[in-house]
Amino acid sequence: MAAAADPQELLALASEAARRAGALLCERFADGARLGVASKSTPTDLVSEADLASQRAIRELLSAMRPDDGFLGEEEGADSAGTSGLQWVVDPLDGTVNFVFGVPLWCVSVAVREGQRTLAGAIYAPMQDELFTAARDGGPPLCNGAGILAAKPRAERLDEALIATGFAYDTAVRGAQAGVVRGVLTAARDIRRCGAAALDLAWTAAGRFDAFFERTVMAWDTAAGALLCECAGLEVHTLAQRPGLPGGILAAPPAFAAELLALVG
Repeated sequence: MAAAADPQELLALASEAARRAGALLCERFADGARLGVASKSTPTDLVSEADLASQRAIRELLSAMRPDDGFLGEEEGADSAGTSGLQWVVDPLDGTVNFVFGVPLWCVSVAVREGQRTLAGAIYAPMQDELFTAARDGGPPLCNGAGILAAKPRAERLDEALIATGFAYDTAVRGAQAGVVRGVLTAARDIRRCGAAALDLAWTAAGRFDAFFERTVMAWDTAAGALLCECAGLEVHTLAQRPGLPGGILAAPPAFAAELLALVG
């Protein structure tokens, strides 16, 4: 078994991979994102040629630098265990629908985990040139190498909180989610839906949102962002599957995490 690098070394590689993929995606975004688009699970679940090219670029770099590590990526059924005990978890383009429609809210998420324990993660938003990073036991998360400054004091009560969320591709699940959102809207200050779960988590860690919850997310959507939120002092909870609703994630301040969890869990 290959020796594992420390979390800071892993974070440096995650950051390089995210930035490299982000530069590639910016070229395609400028050239016309609607080219080379197909549907996956439903007509609203899109994948572009850019998603595939981004994942290939990330995997090429990681394979060259750490060939014994495993890899789990959203596209092309990429899932390998490796022999080192570490696995990279990658969303090469989170927010594909935004990307395809020319909305500049999308990102690249690269994390590395040992078992189910994420050691380091980087989320890069190329259109804002913001790289959010965190390493386990490495202190608070950073943005572009500096401490994250909250855009506002984080709410201490749910009725003061700005909550981010997202919706499933499946229309039946969306119908069930509508009922949950109705309850949150009456309890919180407001809700935002930006269309990229990893970016939502990064912005929650940064204090731009007070909390985030979403169902139907996968490991590549949340691995880096959940670590960012944990390092920012937020509670991160798994949302269990329930009738009509798949499992998911919630990140919120300790002050009202239980209250929000009771509404959405």
